[in-house]
Amino acid sequence: MTTEEEKALAKILEDHLDEEELTLIYSSGNETPPPSRSPHHKNRRWRQLNLKIKIFAGILFIGIAAAAGSAYYDLQHQNVEANTTPNTRTANVQKNDSTLPKGTKKAPDTTKVPAVSVTPSPETPTATPRITPTATPAPPVLPKDWNLILVNPWNALPEGFTAELETIENGHSVDVRIANSLERMLADARAQGLSPMICSSYRTMEKQQTLYANKVNEYLSQGYTQENAESEAGKWVAVPGTSEHQTGLAVDLVSSSYQILDQKQEETPEQKWLMENSYKYGFILRYPNDKREITGIYYEPWHYRYVGYRTALEIHEKGLCYEEYLDTLK
Repeated sequence: MTTEEEKALAKILEDHLDEEELTLIYSSGNETPPPSRSPHHKNRRWRQLNLKIKIFAGILFIGIAAAAGSAYYDLQHQNVEANTTPNTRTANVQKNDSTLPKGTKKAPDTTKVPAVSVTPSPETPTATPRITPTATPAPPVLPKDWNLILVNPWNALPEGFTAELETIENGHSVDVRIANSLERMLADARAQGLSPMICSSYRTMEKQQTLYANKVNEYLSQGYTQENAESEAGKWVAVPGTSEHQTGLAVDLVSSSYQILDQKQEETPEQKWLMENSYKYGFILRYPNDKREITGIYYEPWHYRYVGYRTALEIHEKGLCYEEYLDTLK
């Protein structure tokens, strides 16, 4: 028994035992019984006292156990909370491919921009109009702020940016640190009888370049000059290097019963659920309908971005877009 426990037991005894019982305890080494008390009387008092002590000790033990259990629960709760935050899956972008776990792959350096190709391609993306950016590379993101990286028409990916990816359902890949949160969100939606599906996730620079080039080709075929075609294409498809999909932190989610990327997507039960609950998993609807002048992107009721639990909660509660939230940190 520790010193603190002994003090606690002594306090209980002093509060609940009479003078004679305390005398029996504190003078138990004295072989001479107290005056006017027979040995038989002393033995009976000892038995009564023994019972009281056991009861008090039991109460004290239960109290200590309850306090320890509460402290353990709090510690476990904190650990669970920490394990569900973005830092649970720390990524080492310098890791060699041979050391990555099964199902995990390292993304290429997305800052190496290949030349724009305007060769016609059968794949033409469906997207909402975007404002053509004049982007400059953002400063390097600190490791602790990996989930707060800002990529938009005016902020390109930082130089040397790479993402460590994990492959999830249907061959889609996302940043390894958000995979658990995304999978839990989709699983919980499906548990409600809904059918959300991922239609786009991480994109390489080459993939983004292809999508952009396809859109340029559309305008060239309509008689636009090269300059005007690129300008118009940038309103629909992000210029390579300025797409959140290249961070591995963004996904396009649609209803399996309605997979068209247009405003009607917001009317599906899946999008209604996601818009109401995605913040609980650290995601936000990145491009709200009433914030396009701030985000630089037209309304996309399918594009969700991981920003972390606390950030997503604050954005949800205050009705902010991501750029507005970042302004509050300045």
